[in-house]
Amino acid sequence: MSSEKNKTEIEHHRQRVNDVLLHYVTSGSRDKEAVVLLHGFSQSWYEWKRDVIPALAENYFVVAPDMRGIGDSEKPRDGYDKKTMAEDIWQLVQHLGLKKIYLVGHDFGAAVAYAFAAAHPDFVEKLAIVEMIIPGFGYEDSMQAPFVTDGMGRKVWHLAFHDAPDLPEVLIQGRERMYLQWFHNNFAYNPNAISQEDLDEYARTYAAPGGMRALDYYRTHFVDAEHNRESAKTPLKMPVLAIGGAAFLGDIVQKGMSALAENVRGVVIPECGHWVPDEQPEIFNSLLTDFLSSPA
Repeated sequence: MSSEKNKTEIEHHRQRVNDVLLHYVTSGSRDKEAVVLLHGFSQSWYEWKRDVIPALAENYFVVAPDMRGIGDSEKPRDGYDKKTMAEDIWQLVQHLGLKKIYLVGHDFGAAVAYAFAAAHPDFVEKLAIVEMIIPGFGYEDSMQAPFVTDGMGRKVWHLAFHDAPDLPEVLIQGRERMYLQWFHNNFAYNPNAISQEDLDEYARTYAAPGGMRALDYYRTHFVDAEHNRESAKTPLKMPVLAIGGAAFLGDIVQKGMSALAENVRGVVIPECGHWVPDEQPEIFNSLLTDFLSSPA
């Protein structure tokens, strides 16, 4: 175990769960309520480091894993359907001895968070879904031709490209930083929201052996959709906060989650694209802390 300082202490750990070795960080006191943060594609646990973890760790025990295939976690060849990835996180929180959690997911981390909440509804006190359309409930519409556009009229083309077998890896190899930077620049309201330091960190892990297996997050969307349609037969009852950036998904996040849960509050953050915790950290932290601390 090692630790580092960035406004608050962050401790690094590794644990084998569900046949995959996960790297995860913790911060805050273990005797407080737990918040689990799940990152999305092109990022890692590091997306929460600068602003979100320090804000939450004052009042919560924070757990932020690198999900399988990303960051410093193992990168196996399979297991990227969100039901399996949710099982990874379930076994991790069981290892930590947590009894209940608040669960926050961004991008594909939100898809994993939904799968987790659907599988273990009594374990999740509240659920926050950030900038994600859940497969089976609007995601597939984004793969239509001609491509749909985001909140600023930009084409969302990458879902179909990442779905192609093998070819994306061949084209991206050796250009990982350039590729990741394209997304961070073009799907943001403010292209400078992601720092060069952060890009260096993401490029380090995505350029590592097996690092682009994270593309399999996309290639399982039809399996995920089937799982989610089955889960949706029992709508979630815990409070759900659905956050979209006005310059990317906007109110689509709330519309999608309203088909999956009974108690959904939607928020669209102005002057914000896909990278909500980086682009509007003060607004995001305020929304999240108010949501977590309010009566259920």
